[in-house]
Amino acid sequence: MSDPHTVARDCIEAGIAAADPERAVRQQVALDGETLRVGEATFDLSDYDRVVVAGGGKAAAAVARGLEAVLGDRIDEGLIVTDGDTGAERVEVALGDHPVPSDRGVEATERVIDLVETADERTLVLAPVTGGASALLVAPTVPLADMQTTTRALVESGAPIDAINAVRKRLSRVKGGGLAERAAPASVVALLVSDVVGDDPAVIASGPFCPDLPDLDAGTVLERYGIEVPENVREALAERQAAEQDRAVDTSHVHTHLLAGARTAIDAAAAVAADAGYDPLVLASGMRGEARECALAHVAIAEECRSAGDPADPPTALLSGGECTVTVRGDGRGGPNQEFALAAALELPEGVTLASVDTDGRDGGTDVAGALVDAATVEEAEPARDALADNDAFPYLEARDALLDLESTTNVNDLRVLLVE
Repeated sequence: MSDPHTVARDCIEAGIAAADPERAVRQQVALDGETLRVGEATFDLSDYDRVVVAGGGKAAAAVARGLEAVLGDRIDEGLIVTDGDTGAERVEVALGDHPVPSDRGVEATERVIDLVETADERTLVLAPVTGGASALLVAPTVPLADMQTTTRALVESGAPIDAINAVRKRLSRVKGGGLAERAAPASVVALLVSDVVGDDPAVIASGPFCPDLPDLDAGTVLERYGIEVPENVREALAERQAAEQDRAVDTSHVHTHLLAGARTAIDAAAAVAADAGYDPLVLASGMRGEARECALAHVAIAEECRSAGDPADPPTALLSGGECTVTVRGDGRGGPNQEFALAAALELPEGVTLASVDTDGRDGGTDVAGALVDAATVEEAEPARDALADNDAFPYLEARDALLDLESTTNVNDLRVLLVE
């Protein structure tokens, strides 16, 4: 068999490539004469005077490139907000920041609002909506500084993404169906790349084109996770939730299509593992919880495979996706996948190799995707435990050449591969 480190990396790269939004658009969106097909839905372009692209997210530029490849000069105007990938041509790309929103993100979002508000009943709006847009598409109802303070507290709290977005969407004019309202009466096709467990359109990017459905109470989220926010933020949340009792967002003009999600990447990684001689077993596409605790669960399953042949006989590849979180207590550098890998490396038995990455290529606040580890990564346990205690996985793994630096244009959450010899 091939070197397990090479196989693990090949699996990860295949998963990221399969979930590339440009590739997904080319496969799932087609133009035949005047008929635009999006998945199983069709749209007659002769019914429209304008085709507009408007949206945002970390993978939005890749969606835009795919749309340009399919539609070419049938796109009349476009603007998306992202944080670095600017390869689109006919669709203008404006920059914002992630995970903490910024002034330039606010300015860019106002331009998106202006664009969709020009749409009428003879306009077709193609709307890329991808992970990261909760921070990039930002039109706060509180001062930006207070939104930034709240965002940092949310991200560092260890709260899951649905809880975080239950707060963020109630502090925005575009989330929770806000852009859907502003685009009416135009026809809207929301093209989603999911970075959330369950692929719920109301949670992806905080649902800018999705009905503002009842969900977690924002005040309960703040209390449950001990999140301190400015008083005017609490007031704005209470005011928004009170208004929700009488607010109904009409999204009858919106068609939603999921381009890619966690399962897209997992299935591609599993296929590569199978070709390399491993029996693939998908544990779950929606793993969530504290990264270091989820890591120990994965290690335990790998141990069971080696000792008892359950739930799979080696050689096997255990795969999972989802979104692990980190409750930040130290002042180190790292991200959820680096914490996952380091916590696992402390316990991994011989003959098990683990790769854990964020598919957008940036784990936490770092510029690496994650890490690739095995039983030899940790020689002395105490320094590794000290790094975990300080949330300082990055320098520890960097010193052992265990970090994974990967190019990516997608964002479908975490991807993990455990190869059990």
